[in-house]
Amino acid sequence: MLQILVSEIVVGDIAQVKYGDLLPTDGILIQGNDLKIDESSLTGESDHVKKSVDKDPMLLSGTHVMEGSGKMLVTAVGENSQTGIIFTLLGASEDSDVDEKAQKEKKEKKKKERKDKKSKKEEKAKKGKNKDGGPVEMQPLNDDGEPEKKKNLKKEKSVLQGKLTKLAVQIGKAGLFMSSITVVILITRFLIDTFWIQGVTWTSECVPVYVQFFVKFFIIGVTVLVVAVPEGLPLAVTISLAYSVKKMMKDNNLVRHLDACETMGNATAICSDKTGTLTMNRMTVVQAYVAGQYYKRLPDPKDIPASAMDLLIQGIGVNCAYTTKIMPPEKEGGLPRQIGNKTECALLGFSLDLNRDYQAVRNAIPEEKLFKVYTFNSVRKSMSTVLKNYDGSYRMFSKGASEILLRKCCKILTTTGTPKPFKSQHREDLVKQVIEPMASQGLRTICLAYRDFPAAEGEPDWEDEVHILTGLTCLGVVGIEDPVRPEVPDAIRKCQRAGITVRMVTGDNIDTARAIATKCGIIQPGDDFLCMEGKEFNRRIRNEQGEIEQERIDKIWPKLRVLARSSPTDKHTLVKAIIDSTVLEKRQVVAVTGDGTNDGPALKKADVGFAMGIAGTDVAKEASDIILTDDNFSSIVKAVMWGRNVYDSISKFLQFQLTVNVVAVTVAFTGACITQDSPLKAVQMLWVNLIMDTFASLALATEPPTEDLLLRDPYGRNKPLISRTMMKNILGHAIYQLTVIFTLLFLGENVFNIDSGRYAPLHAPPSEHYTIVFNTFVLMQIFNELNARKIHGEERV
Repeated sequence: MLQILVSEIVVGDIAQVKYGDLLPTDGILIQGNDLKIDESSLTGESDHVKKSVDKDPMLLSGTHVMEGSGKMLVTAVGENSQTGIIFTLLGASEDSDVDEKAQKEKKEKKKKERKDKKSKKEEKAKKGKNKDGGPVEMQPLNDDGEPEKKKNLKKEKSVLQGKLTKLAVQIGKAGLFMSSITVVILITRFLIDTFWIQGVTWTSECVPVYVQFFVKFFIIGVTVLVVAVPEGLPLAVTISLAYSVKKMMKDNNLVRHLDACETMGNATAICSDKTGTLTMNRMTVVQAYVAGQYYKRLPDPKDIPASAMDLLIQGIGVNCAYTTKIMPPEKEGGLPRQIGNKTECALLGFSLDLNRDYQAVRNAIPEEKLFKVYTFNSVRKSMSTVLKNYDGSYRMFSKGASEILLRKCCKILTTTGTPKPFKSQHREDLVKQVIEPMASQGLRTICLAYRDFPAAEGEPDWEDEVHILTGLTCLGVVGIEDPVRPEVPDAIRKCQRAGITVRMVTGDNIDTARAIATKCGIIQPGDDFLCMEGKEFNRRIRNEQGEIEQERIDKIWPKLRVLARSSPTDKHTLVKAIIDSTVLEKRQVVAVTGDGTNDGPALKKADVGFAMGIAGTDVAKEASDIILTDDNFSSIVKAVMWGRNVYDSISKFLQFQLTVNVVAVTVAFTGACITQDSPLKAVQMLWVNLIMDTFASLALATEPPTEDLLLRDPYGRNKPLISRTMMKNILGHAIYQLTVIFTLLFLGENVFNIDSGRYAPLHAPPSEHYTIVFNTFVLMQIFNELNARKIHGEERV
């Protein structure tokens, strides 16, 4: 089997399809294992369609594989595939060979029919009555006479977007008010000074001169409005986000939605998966219970009975996906490469450690000869493969979560390799003596079992899973270790110090999850936090009718740190509950990590969804906002840093920009009211906005983040964008600049021994006096930009 680019697939290729894939081509299923497809993107039906070689073998591009695996023969690619045909139809023009006149008449006829249908329905609705005898509520109808569908609500704005929108409205109103006041004062003063004080009489010959004065006053008003509005703010936001997205890629964060990096800076909770995110996702069997013996280290092959060994190796070989395999290391002296499902890779590695080759089993029993496969899913929490023997009997091998599969076992192999009855008391002893000690060490426990179906009993009903997956014989239990990534405990400490609560949501059992959470630092010994399983969680959040109540969840989630044996539905329920909760003063901003197809709803619901770039399915990636290209939790911490850096970068630019605006508006307004002319001209202020603000945006919006960003809590949704410290900096620097500029404005001609620029004639050229004022204003903004780099009262170095 070769891995190739989707663009290189051609008709006639045989492609492997598996759980989580987005099909890129059309094809015919030639071998399938419990394959279910989501065809809602094409048909609109939400129910998953079961595919088999006999009944419904057609696979269409653009659909998602929700369960199972298989092989398909590619029959159409590109524009000839189902998705390609749809896109072609969307872009196709009308056929030029069709008679235009006939086509036009046909359209007019249809249009008339639709209008008649619509008018009849409206008339009927007006006269109609509902069940209670009251009038029918009118609904707007479309051109086809059908009720119009309600439009989807817009997605909630991010924290920064909401604050910037509010600030922009406030600044716009203030600027419009100041400019209006300026124009009114100028016109009023001109009229009083001209017609009252000077006693000039109104003459038609002077109208052009009056109009020129009014135009000048209007231009001054526009100047005040221009300097009041921070035109460089959208540029600063765009540059900051674009720069952050580019740099985050180097930190293994592929941002799919631009506002996600900013939202991440305000995250208050992270619901993280365990496998591959907190752990290394390189699983190995380190303990085993086989044929009645508990081995705390890998057993010697000689200690295992031959009959039990044969069953064990055959079961591992055929009951793991054939796409999962152990490959030689890429570099000499390196570790063997694990391709496919990591839990299955651990079992295949266990087979190799017992000096038995699983590939030999697969060569003897190719995938096409497997009679039936019950693939793993979140409901079964197990996988089973059925083989048909030559005598007409069947043998089924199963593997799955130990506490679930053991309940379905009625026999267990002894030290001699022969089965004996497995009663409830024996099961409890096995749990206490083997499974709990393994789980307490952070090991994932997997039960291996089999069942024989004699030919004399006839053909079983393979669709009756409840009956099929009972009466098993336990081969053994293995403890699989997935070491915690060495950088994760420090990353979680940084999150907690930054005011972010980390919760683990996993499918492992409670003991394993608690042990891993302790190693990661999510919970500490003696903490008063909750660790519970999905069943207990559902029992406590639902009422007698089975409905979820927000009040019940609000009593649980603030202290919940570990949710074990959870289903994807539990994950979505938890995320939605935290987001919708009002039990805390601040609305929670939740980030979620996921890798499976069923994690899609939780990823979509979260404020920021993180999909795994390596282990994640196409469906999970499509539902996410950010993709972790290294599947590492520490990359989430870097996303938090960049998110907070975006917020700080915008705040820095705002501090700089608002200082400029306050000074410029005050100078323009005061100068205009006193001297009837603005010392800062409209062209000069446009130059400041276009040139100086552009470079200020580049400088302040592209500063790299530091570890200090993680030393404070998230800003929150209700905290003002302009803090008290920023307000002090803006007003303090504005007072300094205004003092200098007004000194130059009213005393500058004496200081520099030049002509005064005040009270200049209507069409006078720019004066030396006002040129000095403008240049001083620009130079002060350069130093103001250096001051704007600090917005939290830090020392300036």
